[in-house]
Amino acid sequence: MDHDGLFRAISVKRSFLCIGLDSDLEKIPSSLLKAKDPVLEFNKRIIDSTHSYAVAYKPNTAFYESMGPKGWHTLESTLDYIKTRYPGIFVIADAKRGDIGNTSKMYARAFFETMDFDAVTVAPYMGEDSVAPFLEYPGKWVILLALTSNRGADDFQYHNEEGLKLYEKVLRLSGNWGTIDNLMYVVGATRAAMLKDIRKIVPEHFLLVPGVGAQGGSLGDVATYGLTDKCGLLVNSSRAILFADNTENFDRTAAEKAMEIQKEMKSHLAAHKLI
Repeated sequence: MDHDGLFRAISVKRSFLCIGLDSDLEKIPSSLLKAKDPVLEFNKRIIDSTHSYAVAYKPNTAFYESMGPKGWHTLESTLDYIKTRYPGIFVIADAKRGDIGNTSKMYARAFFETMDFDAVTVAPYMGEDSVAPFLEYPGKWVILLALTSNRGADDFQYHNEEGLKLYEKVLRLSGNWGTIDNLMYVVGATRAAMLKDIRKIVPEHFLLVPGVGAQGGSLGDVATYGLTDKCGLLVNSSRAILFADNTENFDRTAAEKAMEIQKEMKSHLAAHKLI
């Protein structure tokens, strides 16, 4: 799926919602714990109830790695379920990988060949040669960390050197590593006002925006500062959808929460004459 394909999917669903499948075994409804694979059952029901409102899903691999080999099986089974039942939905491995070239090559093989993810999040700290192996796969995306939503972002990302903050340098240097068809950036919603300046550096690239919902980011601010003429945004919500209800009706509540976000997104798309 290229840049235009992603925009077409957004136009069809009138949504730029990405749902983070940060499926914590300790938080899922106790009624599922008797299942053979409780997290997979939870994921399936979340996906079945929200797929009409989401253009992307983003499993955070830490929640699966923490369970050992069975967790990897759950991750692969979740990916296969989405690809089989709901083809066309964009699936992101939120893995935050990044290492020397030959190691990154193996990470890229893991997520793009062994598993069939559409995109993977990558840390830029080790430079271009650590990112390049991920960009060798046609139709696949690198989502590069630029400006994150956590408190610790202040430790390094705002460091100013020669008139450029570190996150600005990441954006400027990496812009020619890929194209708008295979490279997007993570920009936290809790830093939404920064999007205005970020758009001056990367005016066309898609941005993956976490932090809306449980972290307090404003969807309205993200839309105001971040929307492009082809949307250019995937806004992620995880906990606010996944764990809105811990009863047997959790999937129904998740659908309601996703629909609320989709309706707001639709209004922003319409206001910007994108649908």
